Amino acid sequence: MSSDTISTTGISSSSRGPDLAEILLALHESTDSEQTVQRVAEFARSAIHCDDAGVLLTHARNRVETAAATSVAVGQAHQLQVELDEGPCLEALEKHDTIYRVVDAATELRWPQWSRAVVELGYRSIVSVPLATKDRCYGSLNVYAARPDAFDDDDVAVTTILARHASVALTSSRDVEGLRRAVDARKLIGMAMGIVMERYGVEPDQAFEVLRRYSQDRNVKLREVARGIVESRTLPTL
Repeated sequence: MSSDTISTTGISSSSRGPDLAEILLALHESTDSEQTVQRVAEFARSAIHCDDAGVLLTHARNRVETAAATSVAVGQAHQLQVELDEGPCLEALEKHDTIYRVVDAATELRWPQWSRAVVELGYRSIVSVPLATKDRCYGSLNVYAARPDAFDDDDVAVTTILARHASVALTSSRDVEGLRRAVDARKLIGMAMGIVMERYGVEPDQAFEVLRRYSQDRNVKLREVARGIVESRTLPTL
């Protein structure tokens, strides 16, 4: 294993004092996924003293996008990897237990096209760390510096610690968002049922059956049927 490709197994904590502890605490206080990824990019730049940082996330059907970036150039660096289908950030998405370090993009041979392009963007040093838990990979945390050989082992350790905490925070925030959507859906369905009950003088189970049949006949999700009724006050035909 070269010094440029590092297993996450055995990475030890590298203390940067109380600032890092405060950063991690604030990260876990994020209320949603969007806030979490934006904070992790900003925190990475301050904790590691890099020039820029960004978060690349994966979505359904292998869609990849920049979810947070501290500059326009970071988004361009990420997009170039998608277009060229090469680069350390994409590698970190695929290999969840491996960290990638580019000592000098000007002499990097693993991803030649992307490396040349990222030098033109002003970056020479890059570290890419997976944002992953035991069960899922969310994306990668990527830090950039304008000078070559900018990141030492301590920087890699801190980036890894930050990525691990961000991964846990993402899991928590997405779980909360899922629960919130479920609660909102139940509220919408309840409101729609109330409108149907009032209009037609039917019982709750009959009102729900109206919504369910309407949903099945038109192949529309039940919560969207309910949303349409609540917003438009237009009732489905019994």
